[in-house]
Amino acid sequence: MSYKAISAEEAVKVIKTGDRVHLSSVAVTPHKLIKAMVERGRNKEFYDVKVQHIHIEDKVDFADPEFEGIFVSEQFFVGGNLRKQTQAGYADYIPAFLSETQKLIRDGVLKVNVAMIMCSTPDKHGYVSLGTSVDATKAAIECADVVIAAVNPNVPRAWGDAIFPMSEIDYFVEDDSPLFTHDMGALTDMDIAIGKNVAELIEDGACLQMGIGGIPNAVLAQLGNHKDLGVHTEMFADGILPLVEKGVVNGKRKQIDPGKMVASFLMGSQKLYDFIDDNPMVAMMDVRHTNSVNVIRQNDKVTAINSALSVDITGQVCADSIGTTHYSGVGGQIDFIRGAGYSKGGLPIIAMPSVTAKGISKIAPTLLQGSGVVTTRANMHWFVTEYGAVNLYGKTMQERAKLMISVAHPDHQEMLDKAAFDRFGPHFHYVNPNI
Repeated sequence: MSYKAISAEEAVKVIKTGDRVHLSSVAVTPHKLIKAMVERGRNKEFYDVKVQHIHIEDKVDFADPEFEGIFVSEQFFVGGNLRKQTQAGYADYIPAFLSETQKLIRDGVLKVNVAMIMCSTPDKHGYVSLGTSVDATKAAIECADVVIAAVNPNVPRAWGDAIFPMSEIDYFVEDDSPLFTHDMGALTDMDIAIGKNVAELIEDGACLQMGIGGIPNAVLAQLGNHKDLGVHTEMFADGILPLVEKGVVNGKRKQIDPGKMVASFLMGSQKLYDFIDDNPMVAMMDVRHTNSVNVIRQNDKVTAINSALSVDITGQVCADSIGTTHYSGVGGQIDFIRGAGYSKGGLPIIAMPSVTAKGISKIAPTLLQGSGVVTTRANMHWFVTEYGAVNLYGKTMQERAKLMISVAHPDHQEMLDKAAFDRFGPHFHYVNPNI
């Protein structure tokens, strides 16, 4: 169906002082609209405009020092493009479970005035698609006073909650820019070792949650001989495609959305975006569905694979900061750790290298002061490094320490053992975690 398009400069004139502007995320970050908005800010046409988003990609300027007082960055997740500005205090972060980002919008805690999105061209029935990212943007569209859409023919027509009528859009702007893509990159020996240790835990019929990066891709590369795997996740990337092509991922045994690959956002290659285009096997859903513990737990054998920046010897997981230096966000880790924990036969897994690139142990006696605990020791089940996999669930503090040390880098095990002895006392050396 046809629509009347205006320029981005004209569309963003609706933004006024004090407004909150929500941005669609990841591959469909609406850069054309953002640039027009930033230019208005540069001309000091408004101030105190809150810019809300989850994870956006590529360079943006609104959190640069020159816009202090003009734009206020409100991120639900800190990406690499805004990490320095966040650490310097020019951008800010809202701690929230990914499942609740939409709730903050729908309940009016974070009132959205303007939603700036990117979507597909309308189909013959007058519907458009959010394509690669639904996340909390669906909620923003429902609740915003004004919706501005960059209509882009490169946005795939994804199914599920991604589809909505063009009547919900107030202003249309033409945009033919290519979507942001992400190269998988080569797997390291570390990735492969961790991937093998995780893959050994995964059973046929498991329902997978995993993100992007070397470890998830390494795990997926080990699953070629598995059967009837399902996908219910906040995101997936190119690593899943070979398993779909082989029929390993088919969703036959899922209790919720059987036969469907369910996700809320994607990031990867053009091949990935082409795969979801008009594909009824893929359901791009609101985070209130993908990340709901009550939905996740209904699938059997949910295998949730997440990572961390550091852990302590009792199983506390820091995934959002390095001490007080903010690095990423809470995201959906605890949504899926809890959901998998309640799932029949579920496996909540934290997988990570034992050391940093500089050889510093990522398993520490205690977390650095100021570190954010994302997954508590009470939520911790499986922990995996390149040196093995251990299950902390139901273990005492001293048993946990023994298990964590057993999968630490050998160069650091003596240090960790001494720290545990100092913490727990001489009985620690008599503890057998395998009893």
